[in-house]
Amino acid sequence: QAIADLQPVLQLEGSNEAKLTRLKTLLAASETGLKGVEELETIFTMVNDLDLKATLELDLCLARGLNYYTGAIIEVKALDAEMGSITGGGRYDNLTDVFGLSGVSGVGISFGADRIFDVLNTLDLYPAEAIRTTTVLFTNFGEAETKRCLSLIKSLRAAGIAAELYPEAAKMKKQLSYANSRQIPYVAMIGETELTNGTVSLKHMQTGEQQTLSQEALTERLKA
Repeated sequence: QAIADLQPVLQLEGSNEAKLTRLKTLLAASETGLKGVEELETIFTMVNDLDLKATLELDLCLARGLNYYTGAIIEVKALDAEMGSITGGGRYDNLTDVFGLSGVSGVGISFGADRIFDVLNTLDLYPAEAIRTTTVLFTNFGEAETKRCLSLIKSLRAAGIAAELYPEAAKMKKQLSYANSRQIPYVAMIGETELTNGTVSLKHMQTGEQQTLSQEALTERLKA
């Protein structure tokens, strides 16, 4: 009989507003049920008023694996990935009683770190700044050039600019490929000419633009 009574509720279709309206009719004889509908209406109204960038769907079949929830429960899904919920939680009024703190209600959520990681990988959602840790890579042309590069790197780091030196005097193609693979936006080159003139050649890896700059101008350019 209990299952038969629940079927009209579980089979509700339509918009969130239509479901809530129908629920009021189905639960008209239940004070607790109507209170639950009122709480859901409050949640949907607040989300709409705040213009939150979220799509809410009232799922009357949703159930959580823990029994201490006393109000609305939620699950969050990634829209463009074949994945279960990545976040879940809800309202609880009596949970703190277990720890000797009565009369304190709250809302709690948990995050599925592994699933979020899988979604980020699947949809390639890692921001560029999270992958890129270096702003400028100094190429390595030999011992004399390296000495000058290290001096400049020290100055740039003191100015808050992440800089590094390629670890060996490899072919230019290999060094540039390294910068591309690390998504480093700039490559600084100091060869014989730059060493003599006290300058640096700076290449923007995305546009291919290359400039010859003084040390002071290099710092300002990378800060821009």
